Amino acid sequence: FNSSHTFYLGHADAPVLQGLWESVRAGQQQILLSPYLAASFAFLTHLALCAPFLVLDALGGVCQRVRSWRMAAGSGPPPSLWKWYECFWRVLFKYITAVLPATALFQLLRSSSLPELAPSCWQLSVEVVACFLLFDTLFFIWHYCMHRVPWLYRAVHQMHHQHHVPFALAAQDASSAELLSLLLLALGSAWMLGCHPLSEALFHFLNSWLAVEDHCGYNLPWALHRILPCMGGAPFHQTHHKKQSKNFAPYFTHWDHLFGTYIEPRSEQHVHKHN
Repeated sequence: FNSSHTFYLGHADAPVLQGLWESVRAGQQQILLSPYLAASFAFLTHLALCAPFLVLDALGGVCQRVRSWRMAAGSGPPPSLWKWYECFWRVLFKYITAVLPATALFQLLRSSSLPELAPSCWQLSVEVVACFLLFDTLFFIWHYCMHRVPWLYRAVHQMHHQHHVPFALAAQDASSAELLSLLLLALGSAWMLGCHPLSEALFHFLNSWLAVEDHCGYNLPWALHRILPCMGGAPFHQTHHKKQSKNFAPYFTHWDHLFGTYIEPRSEQHVHKHN
């Protein structure tokens, strides 16, 4: 690498990220610049990240340990395969008919060039964290408005709340307008912060994972909210699906604390009793 690369990237992480970025640019530039990438990536990533929870739901019928991770006494058995199947087709239809064309138009308005230099690990980390903080703020505002304005709730958000006890795939089982608005909030967060494409891709991937985990119906021993107390996790969001006037933020809890909309999730661990 020349000296300008070394100066910009700074540390021992430079060769790793620069090599990765150059290989991606060289082989996948046409895909990276495709206006259909954002929606396609969001949908396919969502499906892939839901797959482990489909396995957990299937195992729940035969494995006591898996059942013990399910939240909320009285929530009933895991969703059936038929429920997953119906949800899949609803989400796919909305992506094809609304999300894909609208986000393609948004992407066409963005820059069609890719930077030559990769970010440093520090830059990557800062940009991803900044994206999450900004997205969390914008989501909180939009989510709060959808619940407080009756016609917005009926027209945009009510469909998502058909799931009183959500499951992983249902994270994107919402109206076309809501799906589109949330993807635009995520894309807009990265755009407003001027993120490097690698940072943006990592943010979208982690954003999809956290959304799936929030709706999965399991309080898993390794869940992120158990490590970071500033995050609400699945218990926090499942409480929102039960008490719709509380816990509006997607991931962090600070906005709900500040605006008085935070409610502590109850102990949601399901204890099964055998006859």
